[in-house]
Amino acid sequence: MFKVHSQTIQVPGSKDITIETGKLARQADGSVVLRCGNAMLLATVVARTEAKEGVDFLPLSVDYQEKFAAAGKIPGSFQRREGRLSDNEILICRLVDRALRPIFPKDYHADVQVMISMISSDPEVSPDALAALAASAALAVSDIPFNGPVSEVRVAKINGEYVINPDKSLIAGASLDLIIAGTAENINMVEGEADEVSELEMIEAIKVGHEAIKLHCASQKALEAAVGSTTKREYSHETNDEALEAKVIADLYDEVYAVGAKGSGKDGRKEGYAAILDAYLAKFEENEDDETDLGLVRKYFSSVKYKASRDLVLNERKRLDGRQLTEIRPIECEVDYLPGAHGSALFTRGETQSLSTTTVGTKLDEQLIDQPMFNGYSKFYLHYNFPGFSTGEVKPNRGASRREIGHGNLAQRSLAKVMPSEEENPYTVRIVSDILESNGSSSMATVCAGCLSLMDAGIPIKAPVSGIAMGLITDSESGKWAVLSDILGDEDHLGDMDFKVTGTEKGIVACQMDIKVEGLSFEIVEKALEQAKEGRLHILGKMTAALPTVRTEMKSHAPRAHKMTIDREFIGAIIGPGGKVIQEMQRETGATINIEEVGNQGVISIFATSGDSMNDAVNRIKGIVAVPEVGTVYDAKVKSIQPFGAFLEFLPGKEGLLHISEISWERLESMDGVFESGEIVQIKLTEVDRKTGKFRLSRKVLLPRPERPASK
Repeated sequence: MFKVHSQTIQVPGSKDITIETGKLARQADGSVVLRCGNAMLLATVVARTEAKEGVDFLPLSVDYQEKFAAAGKIPGSFQRREGRLSDNEILICRLVDRALRPIFPKDYHADVQVMISMISSDPEVSPDALAALAASAALAVSDIPFNGPVSEVRVAKINGEYVINPDKSLIAGASLDLIIAGTAENINMVEGEADEVSELEMIEAIKVGHEAIKLHCASQKALEAAVGSTTKREYSHETNDEALEAKVIADLYDEVYAVGAKGSGKDGRKEGYAAILDAYLAKFEENEDDETDLGLVRKYFSSVKYKASRDLVLNERKRLDGRQLTEIRPIECEVDYLPGAHGSALFTRGETQSLSTTTVGTKLDEQLIDQPMFNGYSKFYLHYNFPGFSTGEVKPNRGASRREIGHGNLAQRSLAKVMPSEEENPYTVRIVSDILESNGSSSMATVCAGCLSLMDAGIPIKAPVSGIAMGLITDSESGKWAVLSDILGDEDHLGDMDFKVTGTEKGIVACQMDIKVEGLSFEIVEKALEQAKEGRLHILGKMTAALPTVRTEMKSHAPRAHKMTIDREFIGAIIGPGGKVIQEMQRETGATINIEEVGNQGVISIFATSGDSMNDAVNRIKGIVAVPEVGTVYDAKVKSIQPFGAFLEFLPGKEGLLHISEISWERLESMDGVFESGEIVQIKLTEVDRKTGKFRLSRKVLLPRPERPASK
């Protein structure tokens, strides 16, 4: 028999959540089933009992997968089974990882594997806001050391009200949509998008979300107590020598501090630190009787760099590269850099550089999305590439990493907020950001370069978007803190917060915040947002100086688009038997023609690379849908010649008989030599037979009628 324990979480204004343990996956160290509506997530966690030799970090892996059967679907792949994780699943993995990782003990280095599966779906429940709660609950009922619990919630502002975990159908109308994670005491992760909201609205949303997180954490604590998992396993994963640590700090702190205070570049600091460490290690190596653990010396040297760099900022308000706290690195923007692309931009900020391209495509270029919770197409997508050479490293290219997918998604969400409507922009748009150099926030460089490439391509975006990465250094003992604008890679590593903000001149459109310390006050978050706004506007000024407005004309080699609607009854005539008519039009005009039925109309999208090609395609379609009018004169093409006359095509797909008696006022004995196939003849539509619908044509009525000879 199962010994099942469960807890129900009730948050005002949202669906109840039930967490149950003891029934499924009982051989895992911890497992729970979370249910909200008809959505069910199975979360399991397993950890090795000991850390692997030489590991000095937390080897945490998080996998989230949505089962197609959970939504009553069969996968659309060739194998008809779940394959590699989709981008959406990877993004949810990252949300969970970023919420959990900071909460583990700093000295815990055993392999930990968290697996979350959506085993039942609900069209109105978004699993991305529940996955971290399920994972944390699985850790809570296990004996794995964990300083949690944590939870995540979605906060959306709908009709001016903040709503926790709203129904999925309501999210599309939200002016702000955030995923917020944290413990009962602190927030540690924020990610989301907004419709140019103010910094104050962002702060309010975070506060509302934290109140719900407190309820989630209380329920997990109650479940943990009910199961009896309050005592965690003992471990010892680090060997330390406090006396040696104190010696290394005392010996090297001043030298390391001096290197940081020089304000040199990335390579200069690297060389300076390496010289200090090499000289220090040589002293131990010269003494053959010295048994000092040099691995610990290297470890403590990293601690010296960490402390000295932070002290430099807090004590002197000076940064590693010599900048002031709010100072942005030099920026260079160049548009139309690649003549063969539809739009391109090179954005360089300090030692970070993105070369971004915009490609304009047709409906055929839309991205197919096949997921358990969504099937459809995307007309706008962004791909982010981070090769090893951008940081001077040798790294094999094995496809997009989780980091690349996450950084690309942040940039895509930012730019999607300013993309024009389908009526204004019927094209499919793809942005590619290739990072050529990186030393701090290449995702924000992608936002800036991607925006400029859209403007260069002539895509009528609503407003330019810029992005900035903010950092934070705090000291709990002295109470000192400093917010850093436009952080370096080293500042990201040694800082207590990585806060990326993107927005227009009016307000914020997306953000991503990871907090590494406890007790971060809303005063500091507010200061970071205000400082980020100043930086964003500065960067935006540099961008608009390079390209003030969207180009009014697209590149000559970019496709042109035209959209027209027709009555539904003409769709078949345009497509033709087996697609013969539409294929022939595309082949002869060079245009790409797409047609779909919408309500009682056919919507036709035409894409062409030249005006002549576009006009030819449009005229042909207009001809097919045109209703022949008796008495109208047409230029008709001779299709076939018979003994009794000729069949002429006077409108696309519409033919009529020009009888031999209607060719000329003179009597013709035969059709020999009268017309040639393909010849253009001007005729008049004289009649449409009511019974058969056949068209009768006449040429002679357009010719002067010969006068009759006078009677004698």
